[in-house]
Amino acid sequence: MGRIIAIANQKGGVGKTTTSINLSSCLAELGKKVLVIDLDPQGNTTSGLGMDKSEMDNTVYELMLDECTVKQSIHKTEIENLQLIPSNVNLAGAEIELLGINNKEYILKNAIDYIRDDFEYVIIDCPPSLNMLTVNAMTTADTILVPIQCEYYALEGISQLIHTIDLVQERLNPNLKMEGVVFTMYDSRTNLSNEVVDNVKNNLNTTIYKTIIPRNVRLAEAPSHGLPINLYDSRSAGAESYRLLAKEVVGREDV
Repeated sequence: MGRIIAIANQKGGVGKTTTSINLSSCLAELGKKVLVIDLDPQGNTTSGLGMDKSEMDNTVYELMLDECTVKQSIHKTEIENLQLIPSNVNLAGAEIELLGINNKEYILKNAIDYIRDDFEYVIIDCPPSLNMLTVNAMTTADTILVPIQCEYYALEGISQLIHTIDLVQERLNPNLKMEGVVFTMYDSRTNLSNEVVDNVKNNLNTTIYKTIIPRNVRLAEAPSHGLPINLYDSRSAGAESYRLLAKEVVGREDV
Protein backbone atom coordinates (compact mmCIF):
# COMPACT_ATOMS: atom_id res chain seq x y z
CA MET A 1 0.00 0.00 0.00
CA GLY A 2 1.34 3.42 -0.97
CA ARG A 3 2.53 5.83 1.67
CA ILE A 4 0.75 9.19 1.42
CA ILE A 5 2.59 12.31 2.60
CA ALA A 6 0.95 15.74 2.60
CA ILE A 7 3.38 18.66 2.48
CA ALA A 8 1.69 21.43 4.43
CA ASN A 9 2.29 24.80 6.05
CA GLN A 10 -0.27 27.58 5.78
CA LYS A 11 2.55 30.11 5.59
CA GLY A 12 3.44 30.86 1.96
CA GLY A 13 6.95 30.90 0.55
CA VAL A 14 8.42 28.26 2.85
CA GLY A 15 9.35 25.73 0.15
CA LYS A 16 6.26 23.46 0.03
CA THR A 17 6.12 23.31 -3.75
CA THR A 18 9.91 23.11 -4.11
CA THR A 19 9.88 20.19 -1.67
CA SER A 20 6.93 18.48 -3.37
CA ILE A 21 8.60 18.63 -6.79
CA ASN A 22 12.11 17.68 -5.74
CA LEU A 23 11.35 15.11 -3.05
CA SER A 24 9.01 13.34 -5.52
CA SER A 25 11.59 13.40 -8.28
CA CYS A 26 14.36 12.12 -6.00
CA LEU A 27 12.10 9.30 -4.73
CA ALA A 28 11.42 8.42 -8.39
CA GLU A 29 15.18 8.49 -9.04
CA LEU A 30 15.52 5.86 -6.28
CA GLY A 31 13.21 3.65 -8.35
CA LYS A 32 10.05 4.31 -6.32
CA LYS A 33 6.72 4.62 -8.12
CA VAL A 34 5.50 8.11 -7.19
CA LEU A 35 2.27 10.06 -7.69
CA VAL A 36 2.24 13.81 -7.02
CA ILE A 37 -1.07 15.54 -6.33
CA ASP A 38 -1.00 19.30 -6.91
CA LEU A 39 -3.67 20.61 -4.54
CA ASP A 40 -2.67 24.27 -4.87
CA PRO A 41 -4.76 26.41 -7.28
CA GLN A 42 -1.57 28.22 -8.31
CA GLY A 43 -0.52 24.99 -10.04
CA ASN A 44 3.19 25.60 -9.49
CA THR A 45 3.97 21.94 -8.88
CA THR A 46 2.27 21.14 -12.20
CA SER A 47 4.34 23.66 -14.17
CA GLY A 48 7.48 22.84 -12.15
CA LEU A 49 7.21 19.28 -13.45
CA GLY A 50 7.11 20.51 -17.03
CA MET A 51 3.34 20.34 -17.60
CA ASP A 52 1.33 23.17 -19.16
CA LYS A 53 -1.34 23.80 -16.52
CA SER A 54 -3.47 25.87 -18.90
CA GLU A 55 -3.75 22.93 -21.32
CA MET A 56 -4.83 20.30 -18.80
CA ASP A 57 -8.27 18.73 -19.21
CA ASN A 58 -8.67 16.40 -16.26
CA THR A 59 -7.15 18.02 -13.18
CA VAL A 60 -7.68 17.61 -9.44
CA TYR A 61 -10.56 20.09 -9.81
CA GLU A 62 -12.51 17.81 -12.17
CA LEU A 63 -11.64 14.86 -9.94
CA MET A 64 -13.03 16.51 -6.81
CA LEU A 65 -16.21 17.59 -8.61
CA ASP A 66 -16.66 14.02 -9.91
CA GLU A 67 -16.31 15.11 -13.53
CA CYS A 68 -13.60 12.53 -14.23
CA THR A 69 -12.29 9.32 -12.66
CA VAL A 70 -9.08 9.23 -10.65
CA LYS A 71 -7.35 7.27 -13.43
CA GLN A 72 -8.39 9.90 -15.99
CA SER A 73 -6.87 12.61 -13.78
CA ILE A 74 -3.42 10.97 -13.61
CA HIS A 75 -0.93 12.27 -16.20
CA LYS A 76 2.49 10.88 -17.08
CA THR A 77 5.40 13.28 -16.70
CA GLU A 78 8.71 13.21 -18.58
CA ILE A 79 10.30 11.82 -15.41
CA GLU A 80 10.55 8.05 -15.13
CA ASN A 81 8.43 6.56 -12.28
CA LEU A 82 6.69 9.91 -11.63
CA GLN A 83 3.03 10.67 -12.41
CA LEU A 84 0.94 13.72 -11.58
CA ILE A 85 -2.61 14.78 -10.81
CA PRO A 86 -2.30 18.39 -12.01
CA SER A 87 -3.93 21.61 -10.84
CA ASN A 88 -4.77 25.01 -12.27
CA VAL A 89 -6.64 28.16 -11.32
CA ASN A 90 -10.04 26.42 -11.65
CA LEU A 91 -9.35 24.80 -8.29
CA ALA A 92 -9.68 28.19 -6.56
CA GLY A 93 -13.47 27.93 -6.89
CA ALA A 94 -13.73 24.35 -5.69
CA GLU A 95 -14.34 25.22 -2.04
CA ILE A 96 -17.55 27.10 -2.85
CA GLU A 97 -18.73 24.42 -5.28
CA LEU A 98 -18.21 21.73 -2.63
CA LEU A 99 -20.29 23.54 0.02
CA GLY A 100 -23.43 21.44 -0.29
CA ILE A 101 -21.74 18.07 -0.72
CA ASN A 102 -21.93 15.47 2.06
CA ASN A 103 -18.63 14.20 3.47
CA LYS A 104 -16.76 16.78 1.42
CA GLU A 105 -13.73 16.33 3.70
CA TYR A 106 -13.26 12.82 2.24
CA ILE A 107 -13.63 13.51 -1.50
CA LEU A 108 -9.90 13.21 -2.27
CA LYS A 109 -9.41 10.23 0.06
CA ASN A 110 -12.26 8.28 -1.52
CA ALA A 111 -10.75 8.85 -4.98
CA ILE A 112 -7.15 8.06 -4.03
CA ASP A 113 -8.13 4.86 -2.17
CA TYR A 114 -8.80 3.30 -5.60
CA ILE A 115 -5.23 3.75 -6.81
CA ARG A 116 -2.99 4.03 -3.73
CA ASP A 117 -1.80 0.42 -4.21
CA ASP A 118 -0.43 1.40 -7.64
CA PHE A 119 2.19 3.70 -6.07
CA GLU A 120 4.83 3.45 -3.36
CA TYR A 121 4.55 7.14 -2.54
CA VAL A 122 1.82 9.73 -3.01
CA ILE A 123 3.00 13.28 -2.33
CA ILE A 124 0.36 16.01 -1.90
CA ASP A 125 1.33 19.67 -2.33
CA CYS A 126 -1.09 21.63 -0.14
CA PRO A 127 -2.19 25.25 -0.68
CA PRO A 128 -0.79 27.94 1.67
CA SER A 129 -3.94 28.07 3.80
CA LEU A 130 -5.90 25.86 6.17
CA ASN A 131 -8.97 25.43 3.95
CA MET A 132 -11.12 22.55 2.72
CA LEU A 133 -8.45 21.52 0.21
CA THR A 134 -5.87 21.18 3.00
CA VAL A 135 -8.38 19.26 5.14
CA ASN A 136 -8.93 16.88 2.18
CA ALA A 137 -5.17 16.38 1.96
CA MET A 138 -5.01 15.61 5.69
CA THR A 139 -7.87 13.09 5.59
CA THR A 140 -6.14 11.37 2.64
CA ALA A 141 -2.59 11.38 4.05
CA ASP A 142 -0.82 9.04 6.43
CA THR A 143 1.60 11.74 7.53
CA ILE A 144 2.23 15.50 7.30
CA LEU A 145 5.66 16.88 6.36
CA VAL A 146 6.11 20.53 7.32
CA PRO A 147 8.74 22.64 5.55
CA ILE A 148 9.96 25.50 7.75
CA GLN A 149 11.92 28.39 6.28
CA CYS A 150 14.97 29.48 8.26
CA GLU A 151 13.74 33.02 8.90
CA TYR A 152 12.62 35.17 11.82
CA TYR A 153 8.91 34.28 11.80
CA ALA A 154 9.47 30.57 11.20
CA LEU A 155 7.37 29.38 14.14
CA GLU A 156 4.53 31.78 13.43
CA GLY A 157 1.48 29.78 12.44
CA ILE A 158 3.02 26.40 13.20
CA SER A 159 0.97 26.11 16.40
CA GLN A 160 -2.17 26.78 14.31
CA LEU A 161 -1.13 24.08 11.83
CA ILE A 162 -0.52 21.59 14.64
CA HIS A 163 -3.92 22.48 16.13
CA THR A 164 -5.54 21.74 12.74
CA ILE A 165 -3.67 18.42 12.51
CA ASP A 166 -4.91 17.53 16.02
CA LEU A 167 -8.51 18.36 15.04
CA VAL A 168 -8.28 16.25 11.88
CA GLN A 169 -6.84 13.36 13.93
CA GLU A 170 -9.65 13.67 16.45
CA ARG A 171 -12.57 14.03 14.04
CA LEU A 172 -11.66 12.83 10.54
CA ASN A 173 -8.47 10.77 10.32
CA PRO A 174 -7.35 9.12 13.58
CA ASN A 175 -4.38 7.49 11.79
CA LEU A 176 -2.81 10.80 10.72
CA LYS A 177 0.70 11.34 12.07
CA MET A 178 3.27 14.11 11.92
CA GLU A 179 5.98 13.01 9.47
CA GLY A 180 8.21 15.77 10.78
CA VAL A 181 9.80 19.10 9.97
CA VAL A 182 12.31 19.87 7.23
CA PHE A 183 14.26 23.13 7.27
CA THR A 184 14.43 25.00 3.95
CA MET A 185 16.30 28.04 2.61
CA TYR A 186 19.08 27.55 5.15
CA ASP A 187 22.01 29.96 4.91
CA SER A 188 24.97 28.73 6.94
CA ARG A 189 26.55 32.20 6.76
CA THR A 190 23.88 33.78 8.95
CA ASN A 191 23.41 33.43 12.70
CA LEU A 192 19.65 33.72 12.12
CA SER A 193 19.43 30.39 10.28
CA ASN A 194 21.23 28.62 13.13
CA GLU A 195 19.04 30.35 15.73
CA VAL A 196 15.84 29.31 13.92
CA VAL A 197 16.98 25.67 13.77
CA ASP A 198 17.79 25.70 17.51
CA ASN A 199 14.52 27.47 18.36
CA VAL A 200 12.38 24.96 16.45
CA LYS A 201 14.26 22.00 17.95
CA ASN A 202 13.65 23.39 21.45
CA ASN A 203 9.97 24.25 20.93
CA LEU A 204 8.48 21.60 18.67
CA ASN A 205 7.93 18.11 19.98
CA THR A 206 8.21 16.34 16.64
CA THR A 207 10.66 14.58 14.33
CA ILE A 208 13.12 16.95 12.68
CA TYR A 209 14.78 15.67 9.55
CA LYS A 210 18.58 15.71 9.62
CA THR A 211 18.69 16.92 6.02
CA ILE A 212 18.55 20.72 5.78
CA ILE A 213 17.74 22.27 2.38
CA PRO A 214 20.12 25.17 1.62
CA ARG A 215 19.30 28.47 -0.02
CA ASN A 216 20.46 27.65 -3.55
CA VAL A 217 20.26 29.63 -6.81
CA ARG A 218 19.89 26.50 -8.94
CA LEU A 219 16.91 25.38 -6.86
CA ALA A 220 15.24 28.72 -7.53
CA GLU A 221 15.95 28.52 -11.28
CA ALA A 222 14.80 24.93 -11.89
CA PRO A 223 10.98 25.48 -11.88
CA SER A 224 11.16 28.06 -14.66
CA HIS A 225 12.66 25.30 -16.84
CA GLY A 226 9.95 22.82 -15.84
CA LEU A 227 12.51 20.50 -14.27
CA PRO A 228 13.16 19.15 -10.78
CA ILE A 229 16.60 20.02 -9.42
CA ASN A 230 18.07 16.52 -9.85
CA LEU A 231 17.50 16.84 -13.61
CA TYR A 232 18.19 20.58 -13.95
CA ASP A 233 21.53 20.53 -12.12
CA SER A 234 22.26 17.07 -10.79
CA ARG A 235 25.44 18.10 -8.98
CA SER A 236 24.11 21.21 -7.24
CA ALA A 237 23.85 21.50 -3.47
CA GLY A 238 20.05 21.58 -3.82
CA ALA A 239 19.98 18.29 -5.74
CA GLU A 240 22.24 16.58 -3.22
CA SER A 241 20.08 17.81 -0.32
CA TYR A 242 16.82 16.55 -1.80
CA ARG A 243 18.44 13.19 -2.58
CA LEU A 244 19.43 12.93 1.09
CA LEU A 245 15.91 13.92 2.16
CA ALA A 246 14.41 11.24 -0.13
CA LYS A 247 16.70 8.62 1.45
CA GLU A 248 15.66 9.79 4.92
CA VAL A 249 11.97 9.56 4.00
CA VAL A 250 12.46 6.03 2.66
CA GLY A 251 14.43 5.15 5.79
CA ARG A 252 11.49 6.15 7.99
CA GLU A 253 9.20 3.51 6.48
CA ASP A 254 9.81 1.15 9.35
CA VAL A 255 9.90 3.78 12.09
